[in-house]
Amino acid sequence: MNGFVGQYEHQMDQKGRVSLPSAFRREAEGDRFVLLQWEPRYLTLFPEEKWREVQGNLLEFRRSEPSAWHHVRAIISNAVEVAPDKQGRILVPAALQQAAELSGAVLLSGNLDRVELWNPAVYREVVQGQVGDIQQFAHKLFG
Repeated sequence: MNGFVGQYEHQMDQKGRVSLPSAFRREAEGDRFVLLQWEPRYLTLFPEEKWREVQGNLLEFRRSEPSAWHHVRAIISNAVEVAPDKQGRILVPAALQQAAELSGAVLLSGNLDRVELWNPAVYREVVQGQVGDIQQFAHKLFG
């Protein structure tokens, strides 16, 4: 298992469908995913196996923190199950497209156990603009 690695840029069609790269489809065990926005400015696509783990975390959070009920509701209310169609496309609902500023080009970026969907310009601003000097971490990460 390599995890979800690499980046691919695909065009979203007028119906809100975007191609899930074949490398990402192969990496997922199954063809069911959960798509949601839990952090501003991008969407996260969880494969079914990882979603079960996240769902367990949400349930535990809700059980242990009485004030968490509304937070969990807010996160789950915008989550949708998606599955690639025969052409490998997933449908991104209009509300999620708007929340992540997606239209036209969509950057699908692997992040080990999940896939992120970004507006390419927002990705450049948020991620590349905040990385800084990776050399300070490189030896810790790669030995």
